[in-house]
Amino acid sequence: MEEKKEPVIQKPNETNKTPLIGEVPVAEQVPVVEEVPGSKAEAALYKWKPKTSLGQEVFEGKITSIDEVFKSGRRIAEPEIIDKLVPALKNELILIGGRTGKGGGIERIPVRITAAMHKSGRRFTMSSFAVVGNEDGLVGVGQGKAPETRDAVAKAIQRAKLNLIRIKIGCGSWECDCGTNHSVPFKITGKTGSVRVVLQPAPKGVGLVADNESKKILKIAGIKDVWVKTFGNTGMRINLISATYDAFKKLYVYERGD
Repeated sequence: MEEKKEPVIQKPNETNKTPLIGEVPVAEQVPVVEEVPGSKAEAALYKWKPKTSLGQEVFEGKITSIDEVFKSGRRIAEPEIIDKLVPALKNELILIGGRTGKGGGIERIPVRITAAMHKSGRRFTMSSFAVVGNEDGLVGVGQGKAPETRDAVAKAIQRAKLNLIRIKIGCGSWECDCGTNHSVPFKITGKTGSVRVVLQPAPKGVGLVADNESKKILKIAGIKDVWVKTFGNTGMRINLISATYDAFKKLYVYERGD
């Protein structure tokens, strides 16, 4: 006797199911992924949660210019404020440290290493000194210390942003008298420790008549022509740059009110 075979009922394949009108096929549904900025500054702004009233106003777009902050006289306590208002800020590291070179001399490095004895042994501390600016009248300096070199550099740059100031640029040289912004408007002196720095206006084409480390802060501040005289222990690079920064802050001493 022949066995009766039961008919096989094929179940519909859910993956090949015809979508309804207005329904997106499962294969075409792409999960939405938020794009995180690539650079470190943009990533910090992406995760930024303001902690001060000034930061909240900048974050909400109520303040859109760094000059508004300077005119208000409010203290900048968050480096993200500078990253938001001045995104094209540049930075330079000052060579404050040294190590033995190949020929036996001293090779200058941007990190100063100090050691302290503890029960567990020697503990090293890295120090870094940075200057920031936009090469158009904005400049700041800062120092950072940390057990790691990378952290010390990051701290120095952040503190330099918090010390950002607007300086006055002009043409104070009687030999030039062009009226453009390329030098300091008048002779000014700055002092830090034993170091004293004198900035004198220079005509166009002279350039930066200064040492290599002072050229970094002068260039990043936007000054193209100037004569610089230094007195004291200029080998202490931190005092040298801080004295130049002090001279920049004094450029508004003789400004009259409206």
